[in-house]
Amino acid sequence: MLSTWKSWTAGAALAIGVMAGGNVMAQDAKPAPEKAPAAELPAFPADKSVKQTTVLAGKTIAYTATVGSLPVRDEKGKKIAEVVFTAYTLDGPRDPNRPVTFAFNGGPGAASVYLNFALGPKRVQFGAEGDSPSAPTRLQDNPASWMDFTDLIFIDAVGTGFSRSTTTPEETKKRFYGVKQDIDYLSRIVFDWLVKNERLQSPKYIVGESYGGFRGPRLTYTLQTDYGVGINGLVLVSPLLSSAGRTAQEISPLPAMWTLPSIAAAKLERDGKLTPAAIKDVEDYTRGEYMVDLMKGSDPAALDRLTAKVSAMTGLDPTYVRRAGGRLETQSFLREVFRQTGRLGSRYDSNVTSLDPFPFAPEQEINDPILDSIIAPTTSAIVDFTTRTVGWKVEGRYDALSGEVNQAWDRGRGPDTESVTDLRKSVSVDPKLKVLIVHGYNDLSCPFFASRLVVDAMPATANGRVTLANYAGGHMFYSRPDSGAAFRADVKKLYGAN
Repeated sequence: MLSTWKSWTAGAALAIGVMAGGNVMAQDAKPAPEKAPAAELPAFPADKSVKQTTVLAGKTIAYTATVGSLPVRDEKGKKIAEVVFTAYTLDGPRDPNRPVTFAFNGGPGAASVYLNFALGPKRVQFGAEGDSPSAPTRLQDNPASWMDFTDLIFIDAVGTGFSRSTTTPEETKKRFYGVKQDIDYLSRIVFDWLVKNERLQSPKYIVGESYGGFRGPRLTYTLQTDYGVGINGLVLVSPLLSSAGRTAQEISPLPAMWTLPSIAAAKLERDGKLTPAAIKDVEDYTRGEYMVDLMKGSDPAALDRLTAKVSAMTGLDPTYVRRAGGRLETQSFLREVFRQTGRLGSRYDSNVTSLDPFPFAPEQEINDPILDSIIAPTTSAIVDFTTRTVGWKVEGRYDALSGEVNQAWDRGRGPDTESVTDLRKSVSVDPKLKVLIVHGYNDLSCPFFASRLVVDAMPATANGRVTLANYAGGHMFYSRPDSGAAFRADVKKLYGAN
């Protein structure tokens, strides 16, 4: 859920996740005040649990909520970090067939609070049009929860939530803030939790949102091959699996191809015409005539066709479209589409808007409408739940979105800029592994069409085991009740739950 701030926003994506060229869920998040060094803070308390209930699909479910931590150790056994988790496990006799699901958000620099309130037994409203940071944050039963068919373990990466490094800033960056390092210690955290809680025999699933979706295939392959832990299923929520469409924008058609379908989908939604058939027409045009005309450069006939077709699909002024050569840059579009109303659209859902406080400025002068609005309700709700409801009393700052982590992140080169390779290898290693990739149509940080191209290019033998589903909404489409319900139904099929 973050980005490389202003330096990367010009054509990139983010929000609860992206990678190499930026991140995804805190595109313009402001750098957070530095946390106090771990040595100056009291030790974490022991794990703490509380019994709770929730009503889901008409049934009352009794479960235990646990907040605790797991250590990360270096080669000599010295503790160099403490990773905090929130676990929801079903009460009653243990069913050996009950799955356990590990959930990761993105950024890099986003805590798991967003997926917690999307999939966990309780929820607080955030991320939709009209949501207010000062609205009450009392938790309510979550009708879209997965609690009736899997236990849920939400992991906060080092530097997010209450998770913290216990070593120097330089060593922290070296050990934790990079693509490979991230996977190395988080896969060990999954393994350690399974061993500690005697769940190695349970069916195991991973869900990752945004950059967490980028993590998902890499975690799966590392667990399969380095730790001997087979993963039964993988759910990737609003992921960006490759940075290929973020480079060479001057000559490559991919950056424009990735974003056009989401911009067109937002227009279809505003017009009440968003249907699978309409999206299919958009996708066919994007990978056909649109791509060909983009590659013809400044050819007048191609530019005429692009201007006419793209203007009609998006509702944008033909003069604006022609000036852009049919290539719609995200941040510019988000101001242009709502310019007459003096509002800004969010790259996480372009139909979620806020007042533009500086409408005559040459560039956008405020952070993203969704990112700025979700920090207060989610942070207040999870900290109150952790410290008051569960009673895990901790001294320290909670980082829902850490600009410090995001800016320190080493995004690597070459293989570190994509997870498609590990997705393919994971599916090849395990012929029973199933993967569900899900997106909101209006997400411009991690566009659904990027995953469409990835899924369509998978080997034929993976057909039916790697699927894509799209819903109304944006990066956090689950904030809409209908989309959350549809997502839950699709995930239940993946898990084989009745």
